[in-house]
Amino acid sequence: MNQLLSEIKNCSVCKEHLPLGPRPIVSAHPESKIAIIGQAPGSKVHQTGVPWDDPSGKQLRKWLGVTDEQFYDERLLALIPMGFCYPGRGKSGDLPPRPECAPLWHQSLLDQMPKLKLTILIGQYAQVRYLGDAMEKNLTETVKNYKSYLPKYMVLPHPSPRNRFWLSKNSWFEEEVIPQLQKAVSTTLKNQ
Repeated sequence: MNQLLSEIKNCSVCKEHLPLGPRPIVSAHPESKIAIIGQAPGSKVHQTGVPWDDPSGKQLRKWLGVTDEQFYDERLLALIPMGFCYPGRGKSGDLPPRPECAPLWHQSLLDQMPKLKLTILIGQYAQVRYLGDAMEKNLTETVKNYKSYLPKYMVLPHPSPRNRFWLSKNSWFEEEVIPQLQKAVSTTLKNQ
């Protein structure tokens, strides 16, 4: 695992597409019990090198019901983005994750985490890759049908502050899905 993480952190496959240059952000361990597969680091995370070190990460930890210490303990949670480097800004937020990363690195990482019990798929990019045809017609419908992906996968929208409108429009998410998410996370972390 250490060699693989070193290779990932030195990856520069798509450097010509990265406005701030390559800085792959990933955290994983052979003992990881939960994998969180998100989108791509934002500019703040690119600067600090710490996964989910931004308002989205704060919201995600709240949704998961975990402390910062638990969240950053790679023996508990692996933090794997769809795109490992900051992709740059688009017209309405960050650009999509670079498409090279997941096919290049994900399976190798997952193969080295035999104790993985739950994979949390955050946002449409992760859900398209891992659920494929099992996805519903859009992210909202996929999240509404979260039970059909358990116990292997839990599906979430992105916890970005930009999703305030979606969250206010879909109050069922915090009322129904978040308690089930916290229960699944708590149960998985207790079964060590």
